[in-house]
Amino acid sequence: MLGEFEYVLMTVAAGLGESAYGAAIREEIEKVAGRSCSIGALYTTIERLEKKGLLKTWMGEATAQRGGRAKRMVRMTPKGMRAAKEFYEAMMRVSRNASWATGKPERAS
Repeated sequence: MLGEFEYVLMTVAAGLGESAYGAAIREEIEKVAGRSCSIGALYTTIERLEKKGLLKTWMGEATAQRGGRAKRMVRMTPKGMRAAKEFYEAMMRVSRNASWATGKPERAS
């Protein structure tokens, strides 16, 4: 099963589509998840997910905006899509009776 950060990274990359590369993924994680993300943690996780066959990366074109540096582009593989879907579904099943998911008050112990 995926870890939480792996799931967040993959979901953000999928949402960015053709615009998914390191800096854009990092910015989006910080914006939507409200948590900071070091570039080192991001690329370590990308490399781990690529070794598992869940992501594919390649070097894009160099751009003037990046001082002539190329972007490392990221795309989720079909195996990655299945893993992300399985993680999401597992979290939904685990959460279905939790008070914050149902709106019902917590039971007394």
